[in-house]
Order: sequence, then C-alpha cells, then structure tokens
Amino acid sequence: MPSVVRSKQKSTLRLLKNNLGLNMFLRASTSALLALTLLSGCSTWSWNPFSKPDPKTAPAELQNFSSTMAVKAAWTVNVGGAGEYMFSPVNVGSNVYAASADGTIVKINSLNGQVQWKVRADTNLTAGIGASEKLVAVGGQKGMLFAFDAQGKSLWKVQASSEILASPVVAGNLVLVHTIDNRVAAYDAMTGVNKWTLERPLPLLTLRVATGIAVKEQVAYISTPGGKLIAVALQNGGLRWEVNAAEPKGATELERVVDMSGAPVIVNNNVCAVTYQGRVGCFDISNGTNRWNKEISSEVGISADERFVFAADNQGAVSGYALSGGANVWKNDKLTRRDLSAPTSFGRAVAVGDRFGFVHFLSREDGVFIARMPTDGSKIISTPLVVGNNLIVQTKSGAVVAFATE
Repeated sequence: MPSVVRSKQKSTLRLLKNNLGLNMFLRASTSALLALTLLSGCSTWSWNPFSKPDPKTAPAELQNFSSTMAVKAAWTVNVGGAGEYMFSPVNVGSNVYAASADGTIVKINSLNGQVQWKVRADTNLTAGIGASEKLVAVGGQKGMLFAFDAQGKSLWKVQASSEILASPVVAGNLVLVHTIDNRVAAYDAMTGVNKWTLERPLPLLTLRVATGIAVKEQVAYISTPGGKLIAVALQNGGLRWEVNAAEPKGATELERVVDMSGAPVIVNNNVCAVTYQGRVGCFDISNGTNRWNKEISSEVGISADERFVFAADNQGAVSGYALSGGANVWKNDKLTRRDLSAPTSFGRAVAVGDRFGFVHFLSREDGVFIARMPTDGSKIISTPLVVGNNLIVQTKSGAVVAFATE
C-alpha cells in the first residue's frame, strides 16, 4: 500500500472548490490581477482601438547597442504550439526532450538538432517535460501522467489527483509530480505504482502557475502555494522542513497572494527560490534557515550559478544578486513590460526571453546588453536551457531553438 503523508492542518481544498470560479481567473500576470480588480469595481469601460499605446503601459522599445558577444542560431525544431500552458525542454546526455500541447513528445540530438524520434500521447498535454537516461514523463489533461522509455515506447500512464502544470521530475527510480491541489506524489518509474503522496494545505486563492521541484541526493525541494518552500525525503515523502519564503501582506485576499514561482534552484549548500508579491532568497539546504532575502515580485522563477542569483521581476527588470549575502549587484530595467522568462547564466552572459520571441543576452557582471537574437516572434515560454555550448529555448508557437556562441 502506498503511504500517504498528510498535513496536520485542515486542508483548504474545499475552500478552493467553493471559490473555483474566482481562482481560475487568477493567472500568473500582474495585469490579469489588475484587470480582475477593475472589472469587479467598474460598471463602464471605454476602449479606443485607434488610440496610441500609453508609454506607461506599453512594452519597452528595444534599445540599440554594440554587440560584444557573437551568437548564432545553431538549429531549430518545431514541436507544436503550447496553447495556454508552459513547456520547457530538458537535457539528458547529448539529447534534448521537448513536448507540446497537442501531445507531441520529441527527442532531439542537442549537437545538430536531428530528431531522434517523435511520439504522441493519447491526450493533450499540460506540462513537460521530465526525463532521465531511461524514462521520459509528461503531464496530460485531467491529471494524466504518462511515461515513455528512452526509445519513445509507452511504459505506463496513471491518474494523478488533479491537474499537472509543473514539469514532472524523474529522480532515480521515482517520478515526482506536484498537482494544483497542492499534493506531491511519487510513482515508481518502471511501473507507475504510487509509492507515497504528501498533502499540504491549499490557500484560499492561488495563482495558476507552474511551481516546481528540485532534487539533491535523497531530498526533494518543492515550491508550494502560499509562499512555502518544503524539503521532503524521497524514500517515503516525510517532511524534513518547511519555511515561509515570503509572508502575505495587504488587506485583501488578492494583495495577500504570495505563491512560489518556478522551481527552487540548488547551488552548493543553498536552495534558492522566489515568490510572487514576496521575496527572492536563499536557504540552508540542510534545515531551511534563511541566509538572505530581498523584496521582489516574480512569476517566472530564478536561476543561479556559483556567484549570482538571477531574477526577472513582474515589471521586466532583471537583477543579479550575490549568492553569498544577497547584495543586489546590478539591475537592468530596459525590458519593462516585455513579459520575461526566467533568466539563465550562459558563459559570460545572462540570457532571458521575452513575449516577442527575442532572447536578450546581458553581461553576467553588470547586466548591460551584449547580444540579442530573434526566434519566431512568439513568447519564449521556457527558462533558457544550457546544454554544452548551446542555449536552448522553446516558444509558444512551438519552435525549439538552439543558439551557440561564435
């Protein structure tokens, strides 16, 4: 029998169901939250389709600069559109796996972009992708979890407790998923048998965003709704520690939403995370002690390397924080309102995508622009992925693009 680890606190899932209509409107966007507030308080609204964009709300125009980093497009593979969901490629060895909303799963040679195989799940997908040398896992509609082997053969499928928005994580002989009812479940990688399930309380209001899981050794570090970061034993789902990455503020329920964004990032003995309407910070990996934090609101997650933690806030500013101590070393605010992806360290650059399909390369040391590359004109939906000497992104329209330095 699989073990179930239940929180001692009363679950608020019933409250979520009672307020499902409102909750489904809470998208991972500051503008969406503002629109919801305005629409609930105003009886009339006028819109002039011929008016000029308001410079206070329009996306920042791209600035000219002298490129000091030579970047070229190495290859492109189209896997299919993402629809309303977020998909991120994953790297295993010399291969990259990618997925799309129509159920397509593709294995790509990361060196030359050659498609090794392409398969189709028997339902549309909502999350992906997780992989190891032997297994590929994706989340499908209505909470279906699919597993394929390294040759694309279907291994198993199981029904999770609710919708899967975050990419599954393959950790040894387990597949981990975090569903939107705030349950973390572990399934046997070869059979799909549920090994354990951890249930956590669910806040009254949550953002519809993909949180995530990071694994080191025998512990999973998980971003959960309500601004909580938890550490869980892989063996049995036991809770090692739990901390508040941010505390709710404000008078209304909307103002007090402080959901985690993206997956935690592990660097040495630090686990770092960021929240919406909260903070970015790093914690001691062994006990959750807060090492430092800075106020920020981000919906897209963070990345880190041996020196810096990189974050893009809701307004479009990209910042580099010192991994040790959290000092804000630099900030680039020239991409405001361009709906940025999470940034990623790439050699001497920090790469970040925007909703117009551009990938911007900023200096890792001071944040100034050093290169810029276009894709297909649609939103960069993935955190840029570094694979060897290549940087790989996925767009909303389905292009998986690899860039290389010249």
